[in-house]
Amino acid sequence: MNSFKIALAQFSPHTGNLISNAEKMLEQANQAKKQNADIIVFPELSTLGYPAEDLLLRPSLSKRTQQAFDKLAEIKDIVLVFGFVNQTADGQRYNAAAVMKDGQVLGIYNKQNLPNYSVFDEKRYFTEGHQHLVFEYLGHKFGVLICEDVWALPTVQQLAQLNVETALVLNASPYEVGKPQHRIETMSALAKQMNLNLVYCNQVGGQDDLIFDGTSFVISKDGEIALQAPSFKEDLYIAEYDAGQKAFIKGAITPVMGTMAEIYQSLVLATRDYVQRSGFSGVILGLSGGIDSALTLAIAADAIGADKVQAVMMPYTYTAQISVEDAAEQAKNMGVTFGIAEINPIVSGFMQTLYPFFGNAPADATEENLQARSRGTLLMALSNKFGNLVLSTGNKSELSVGYCTLYGDMVGGYAVLKDVYKTIVFELAKYRNSISETPVIPERVITRPPSAELRPDQTDQDSLPAYDVLDAILYAYIEEDMSQDDIIAKGFDAEVVAKVIRLVDFNEYKRRQGAIGPRISSRAFSRERRYPIVNGWKPGI
Repeated sequence: MNSFKIALAQFSPHTGNLISNAEKMLEQANQAKKQNADIIVFPELSTLGYPAEDLLLRPSLSKRTQQAFDKLAEIKDIVLVFGFVNQTADGQRYNAAAVMKDGQVLGIYNKQNLPNYSVFDEKRYFTEGHQHLVFEYLGHKFGVLICEDVWALPTVQQLAQLNVETALVLNASPYEVGKPQHRIETMSALAKQMNLNLVYCNQVGGQDDLIFDGTSFVISKDGEIALQAPSFKEDLYIAEYDAGQKAFIKGAITPVMGTMAEIYQSLVLATRDYVQRSGFSGVILGLSGGIDSALTLAIAADAIGADKVQAVMMPYTYTAQISVEDAAEQAKNMGVTFGIAEINPIVSGFMQTLYPFFGNAPADATEENLQARSRGTLLMALSNKFGNLVLSTGNKSELSVGYCTLYGDMVGGYAVLKDVYKTIVFELAKYRNSISETPVIPERVITRPPSAELRPDQTDQDSLPAYDVLDAILYAYIEEDMSQDDIIAKGFDAEVVAKVIRLVDFNEYKRRQGAIGPRISSRAFSRERRYPIVNGWKPGI
């Protein structure tokens, strides 16, 4: 038996661009060879990207896959283990992995356990595999698994019973808060239980609403971590196996981030990939002097660079002077392009045009929404003229209860805080300030009572419970799927709970029309929470 090195390619594929992905994989393989790696492992479906959704149904996929294989066949003297779509002669389609050396395919593994829950929809596209792939190389016995396979105990047991020493696990495991640590702890226990080394290579990068954190690792059969890659960083990581010790040598171990750092970096990564891979030259957002737009601005500047970010303050009669001052201060702190556009004339024009219809009807939310829609129209006009993507700045708390205006503050192509509750927005703002020599978000923005500033002396708590109460109820109802009665039983006021749930259910139509945004929770308003807009379901049971 020989000692050997395995390279983990923590890779960010460009979904659908198979040739570009193969070229990048080729570069990583050459880099791994320079570091004397014997094997390089890529993530799940690395040639195509994950999830590819209905691109998997395109007739030309087989041809494109073959082109990617031809490109990868150029690399010599290193074993490649990579993900691809295996379309067989009998019309079946598999989520598969190939083992290739010197242009020759040594084996193909078809994923056996297809997840069909939460954000996963694999049974729509793939057929289940039924056979393990085991190969020997350098006197060592390897097996191959793909993502969900390693969470299915019978599948791992079968592999261990074949006397496999090391499982090479290809993954596209989406991020949610706390998941990197959960994976490591669970896999550590599994490795020890199965007496099996685990080489776990995970995809990194943003793909539409999903975020992939990477955090690849190697765990020895005694459950000890031998290598742990950073989260949210694309790179190549080398693990070394010592044949004499029959174990992986302990290498670089990057600790999992703290919760706020983890969330913040996930949003930065997601925003960067969405903007850049969508082909936008920059972004534009409305900077109100409030905390949501302030945090969105910070994330955007950190993601793509301050020189590519434009912020517009759009004051109206009810906008406090300190809001204008705080917006200008943050824009200066972060070095972004900043401008002020008064919306009084626009709102007045709307009111004059509508007067024959409104007459002397008392003012209500209609006039407030006109302010928000005037701002939305300005932002979209600037986007059309200069080609920058509009970032929506609303948070999950507001979106949950409909405290937002369709075609107003909801306009935009990407909602950075869509899955971030308001209480977390405050913590993220504090975190962002803590990592700068001087705060980039003015302290007053964080400490002021939140307000939409759409009427005199307005605060959010005029319409909503305190955010710590609201978010706790929302979390119980959305993430934990608790009933109204069960939430009340936790000690919350019955009227407040009933109001919040009524607002969540009623505003499904707004959320359905909102911009896409990065998922950080176990139950985001995207793939895994699908409710009919029109329904007769009543809360209370």
